[in-house]
Amino acid sequence: MTTIHYSREPGELKTTRTCDKRSLNSIIRRMSREKFDPTSLREQFPALQRNVNGRPAVYLDGPGGTQAPQAVIDAMSEVMRVGYSNLGGAFASSGQSEAVELAARQAMKDFYNARRVEEIVVGQNMTSLTFAFSRALARTWQAGDEIIVTRLDHDGNISPWLLASKDRGVTVRWLDFRPEDCTLHLEQLPDLLNKRTRLLAITHASNAVGTIPDVQRAVRLAHEAGALVYVDAVHFAPHNMIDVQALDCDFLVSSSYKYFGPHTGILYGMYEHLQRLDAYKVRPAPDDPPGKWETGTQSFESLAGVRAAVDYLAAIGAKTTEAVTTNTSEGAKRRVRLETAFARIKSYEMGLSHRFLEGATTIRGLRVYGITALDCLHQRAPTFALSLEGYSPLEVAQRLGEQGIFVWDGHYYALAVIERLGLLEKGGLVRIGFVHYNTEEEVDGVVEALRELAS
Repeated sequence: MTTIHYSREPGELKTTRTCDKRSLNSIIRRMSREKFDPTSLREQFPALQRNVNGRPAVYLDGPGGTQAPQAVIDAMSEVMRVGYSNLGGAFASSGQSEAVELAARQAMKDFYNARRVEEIVVGQNMTSLTFAFSRALARTWQAGDEIIVTRLDHDGNISPWLLASKDRGVTVRWLDFRPEDCTLHLEQLPDLLNKRTRLLAITHASNAVGTIPDVQRAVRLAHEAGALVYVDAVHFAPHNMIDVQALDCDFLVSSSYKYFGPHTGILYGMYEHLQRLDAYKVRPAPDDPPGKWETGTQSFESLAGVRAAVDYLAAIGAKTTEAVTTNTSEGAKRRVRLETAFARIKSYEMGLSHRFLEGATTIRGLRVYGITALDCLHQRAPTFALSLEGYSPLEVAQRLGEQGIFVWDGHYYALAVIERLGLLEKGGLVRIGFVHYNTEEEVDGVVEALRELAS
C-alpha cells in the first residue's frame, strides 16, 4: 500500500514507504472502466438547468470556459459572506484569508504534482502571468539569443514571447504543425534547437483543434540543448492529469475557469527559477517565492473557488482512496483521487469524441480539422474545429444557438492556428468542445443539428 506524507511546513514531498504503483495503477484502471454517468454530477451545476427557446441549454463552449458546480459557488460566496481581510493583519479575518490562500496553494500543488507549495504562483489569468514571466525571463536574454514558439499555441503563449524577444533583440523560431491533421512537427524541433536557444514555449493541448503534443519529449529535447520550457496547460487541464514532475518542465500555467473554477490563473514554476529570477514588484513585497511574483491583493473568494474546483474533481475519484490508502495525508489522498478521476474523465470523454466523429464525418459538406482517426483519440482533447459548406462559422454558431446549443466561432485567440490553415479572413472555424458534464444525448443532438443544416 502507498504511504505518502507531506511535511506540515510548506516544503517537499516526503515518502516514508515505497509506493506499490502496480497495485495503485490496477485500481485506477478498474475504476476508470466503471460506467461513468454524468447525471449526478450535472445536478451539481446550476447553469445546466438553463433553457433557451423552450429547450434545455447545451453547453458545448467548454474550451472557452466551463460552468461551476454549486460547491465552487458556495465556497466563493462564503468568503464574501463571512468577511475576510487582507494578509498580514494581527486579527481573525486576516488569518482566515491566509488559511484560504494556503488551502488553494496546497490544492494546486496536488493538482500539478508540484514538489512544494512555494512553486505555486497565483495571478489574474494565464495571459497576465505569462506576460509577467516573459518580462522576467527576457532580462536574462542577450541579443543573438533564440526562442522557439509553436503555431499550434494560443496567442497567450506566443505574443508575450514575441514582444519580449523584440525588446531584447532575440531571434524567434517557429515550430510548425501539419495542416492535414494539425499535429505538431516535433521531429523538426532538434533542427531548431541550438546552444543559443533560451526558451521553448509549447502548448499541452491546442484550444483550437484539440491536438495533444508529446510535451514530455519536447521538454527532454529542449533541456538537452540547455533551454527552459514554458507549458500552456490551459486546455489540457480539464481533460487530463497534469504531472509537472513527470514532464520535468520549468514552468506550466493554467486557468481554473477552464476546469470548473473561477477566473484565476495558476502557474507552476521550479523553485530554483522562481528564486533566482527578478520579479517586477513593489518594494514591500516579499523577496521569496511565491509572494515576490504575486502583485497586489489576491482575490480570496477566487482562491476559495480554486480549492473547491480541485476538490470537486477529486471527488469523482474518491472511492480509490478508500481502496488504496490508509494513514496518508490529505494531500496524498487528493492526488490519488485526482488520478482516478481523470482516468474516468479521459475514458468517458474519448467515448463522446468517438460518438461525435462517427456522426460528424458522415455529414456531407462538413469538415473536421485535426485528428479524426478513431484509434488516435488519446492524442487529442474532445475539442473539434469544423467548417460547414454554405455557411460562415458565425452563421453556424447562430443557428445552433437558436436551438440552445452553445458553440464558438472565430479564431478563439488561436491566431497562429487559424492563419496557418488559411481561414482567418474567412471567419475562422466553428468550435465544439465536450467536457465530462456533457452527455451522449447532447452529442447526438449537435450532430443531428449539423446534419439538418447541411441538408
